[in-house]
Formats: sequence, structure tokens, C-alpha cells
Amino acid sequence: MEDELQPRFIESLQRNNDQIREDRARTIGADSELIYRRRVEDLELKIKRLEREQDGLIDISPLDRNSLTFADFNPEAFVQKDMELSLTIRNLNIQLEVTRKRFEYLFGKKY
Repeated sequence: MEDELQPRFIESLQRNNDQIREDRARTIGADSELIYRRRVEDLELKIKRLEREQDGLIDISPLDRNSLTFADFNPEAFVQKDMELSLTIRNLNIQLEVTRKRFEYLFGKKY
């Protein structure tokens, strides 16, 4: 029974260069893929949150249901914020598209 046990340390010492390179390549590749995938997911989340914020800008509901007066609405501030959000979302969408394509190229997987 003792002959069947192979200590991991001894096995590691006996590996050849090809085996060592393959193990290192798999480790580096797996870590890089995971980080890339997280970046894509982070971009998607950031875009969704900004789109929700932008949608929230157009919520100018009355102060209460019996009122015809809208909450304090500043058109200038609305336009400025909406434009900023639109440009940020556009830039993030471009970054997301580039990152997805690069992920597919580097890892040979569809995202």
C-alpha cells in the first residue's frame, strides 16, 4: 500500500520542462481569463447603473398625488447631467465592445 502513495513534492521534482510550462500556462491563462471576464461584467454593471440614473432624471413627479406642482426642476441642470451621463454611457459601451472582442480573441470563447 505504501508503494501506491506518490508524494506531490516528489512528483513535482520529477516533472519535465514541458509539464512545468504547461502548468504555468494554464495557471496564467485561467487567472487572466477570470480577470478579463470580471472586467466585462464590471463594465456591464456600470452601464446599467448609469442608465438607471439617467432614467431617474426624467422622473419629475408632482410633490404629491393631489398636487399639480412639479418638484423643483432645473432644466439647465437636467440637460447638463443628461448629456454627461449619455457621453459616459457611450464611452463605456465602446469600451465594453472592445473588451468583449478582445476577450474572445485572447481566450477563444464567446462572451
